Amino acid sequence: MSAPPRDRSVNRIRTKDGVWIRTRMGVACGMLGLCLGLVVSAAHDLMVENGEQWRQLAEDQRHRRLRVRPKRGMIFDRNHSVLAVSVEVPTISLDAIELLRGVPQERVPEVARSAAERIAQALSLPAAEVEKKILARRRWSWLRRHVTKEQAEAVRRLADGEAGPPIVGLIVEAEGKRYYPGRQVAAPLLGFVSPDGKGRDGLEYSLASELDGHPEELRGLRDRAGRLIFTRGIEDDQAFAGHDVELTIDQNLQFIAERELENATRTFEASGGSVVVVDPHTGEILALASYPTFNPNEYGQSAPEHRRNRATSDSFEPGSTMKIFTVAAALERGQIRPTEQLFCEDGAMKVDNVTIRDTHPAGWLPVSQVLAQSSNICAAKIGLGLGGEQLYESLRRFGFGEESGLPVPGESSGTLRPRGRPWVQVETASAAFGQGISVTNLQLVMATSAIANGGELMQPILVKRATTAAGELVREAAPRVRRRVVSEQVAHLLAEMLIAVTEDGGTGTEAEIGAYRVAGKTATAQKTDPRTGRYSLDDYVASFTGFVPAVDPVVAIAVTIDEPRVEHAGGAVAAPVFRRVAEAALRQRGLVAESATHVSLSRLGKEADPARATEAILREARGEKAVVQEVKQGGHVGKDQVRLPDLTGAPMRSVVRALLDLGTLVEVEGTGVLAQQVPPPGSIVQKGSSIRLLFRPAS
Repeated sequence: MSAPPRDRSVNRIRTKDGVWIRTRMGVACGMLGLCLGLVVSAAHDLMVENGEQWRQLAEDQRHRRLRVRPKRGMIFDRNHSVLAVSVEVPTISLDAIELLRGVPQERVPEVARSAAERIAQALSLPAAEVEKKILARRRWSWLRRHVTKEQAEAVRRLADGEAGPPIVGLIVEAEGKRYYPGRQVAAPLLGFVSPDGKGRDGLEYSLASELDGHPEELRGLRDRAGRLIFTRGIEDDQAFAGHDVELTIDQNLQFIAERELENATRTFEASGGSVVVVDPHTGEILALASYPTFNPNEYGQSAPEHRRNRATSDSFEPGSTMKIFTVAAALERGQIRPTEQLFCEDGAMKVDNVTIRDTHPAGWLPVSQVLAQSSNICAAKIGLGLGGEQLYESLRRFGFGEESGLPVPGESSGTLRPRGRPWVQVETASAAFGQGISVTNLQLVMATSAIANGGELMQPILVKRATTAAGELVREAAPRVRRRVVSEQVAHLLAEMLIAVTEDGGTGTEAEIGAYRVAGKTATAQKTDPRTGRYSLDDYVASFTGFVPAVDPVVAIAVTIDEPRVEHAGGAVAAPVFRRVAEAALRQRGLVAESATHVSLSRLGKEADPARATEAILREARGEKAVVQEVKQGGHVGKDQVRLPDLTGAPMRSVVRALLDLGTLVEVEGTGVLAQQVPPPGSIVQKGSSIRLLFRPAS
């Protein structure tokens, strides 16, 4: 029996299905093969071609870098007393991503507002400001820097949940803050440091490369929340810390110079001033005082002009102090002889179309008295005899018209006429007695030091040494002579001439210091009125420069008081400041300066009554007088207190000098002799108290 015949149509269908299935399988296998090829190609590109790049990206995601700011170096005075130090204070930052982690989107505003209110209350911040930082969703942002210990503790309680639900993402870390223990002491010289740790003025700015140190970058793993887990710590935190700097400044002498400068500025209602104290043999600067001043711990509360270092940045017409160097140049070049007589034209001399006048008219004067009498006319004649070119060269040799190289920002070079243009006669004559040129107080004291040490202009030194945080010496300054300006013979001769300035008949008797002879020179220079271009009749610069003792001097000091109102003569305004600062410097060296003519509590016996002692010393100057004020009697004088003497009828200069020496401040009204003082004589007041003085004409 034969098999039934096959249905050919069914076979054809099965054949077509098989072909289609095989085709689809082939296409699928091809697509899979293509995808596999692409994967292999991408893997090859990822692992071989660009492997290093992707590996670095992975490392960056897995690791976290932290740039550690090194501890800023300290600043010391010459006795290793701290002037500036960096202390660790708490700073609060926020990780907003961690704070909002896991919070549903619809609850984010509510959570942010609640956390902001609690954080703001702890840190005394506006809640809206904190909420804005939370909603910004940044991994890191400052909340408040340099907070108090109490505020930091309040934030820790918020983070730990001790004051309600815990607030995650709050970070309390220590940050360096610059602190100045002496507050205003040497503030314009030191400058200040901004919250970002950068020096912004003074030595903090100019010595930044040494004080800042070398920042270090640390690497470590971080967890899921982004917290840093160090794998490599700091082996030696001193290795990259800033250098410690020791200055030549004496903090005690600096304080005294600033105190006396402030007293004089306030007493004579001046706009400001500066005092520079130098060791003339080494060039080391012992004090560099400027007033007005500021507190660098709170620098944001001070005016920019109070942060100016007037001793180096302010230039002024020196006036009569320049006669020292004019006479020195003429003696050195043989233009004049010490015994030579000069005719002072009886107080008036015409040069070109300008009339030069003397405050104290004179006829013939020996050269030795030109400085004592401060004759403009004789100084002008000496300058004209030298000629403009030689006078210019001589003043340049003394350091005028050029920067000293001191590491302070904003130092002025002063002004001398350009060498390319010769001086005309009136310019030469004016420059000889200190008009038409300008100098800084630092230049003035360094030039004076050249006379004091025998004729050598020293390089001023402010930074004595620098050491690493481990105490290793980095650099140390040594005395350096810039050049010889005059011979020793001429320098000693000038010192003798300058002694006459501070003795009877001279213009600087207020600088006299008892047993020690003082060599110095006063100056009262008119300032130029910028509105008219002429010399002002009201604005002056009172100055005094000198050294003590006159033989083998200990210090050279330059004092400048800008725009005093009550009195403007350098001998009355600046010379007393010189005397009191010089006395302090002598005491530091173990030299006691006793005086029979100057009143000072330090020179009164323990049992002495300051009121009676002062009155007895001044009685000769004012003569017998009728007491017109009631004098309080009795009372115990406690520590840091003084009993006010009865100075009624005494001249202004003597009264102001006596009260300043007692340690009080004064407010002056009127001119002539003292008619009334508040508090009255015999009152017991604290040192530093202000005494109001009313003066009336002697008639």
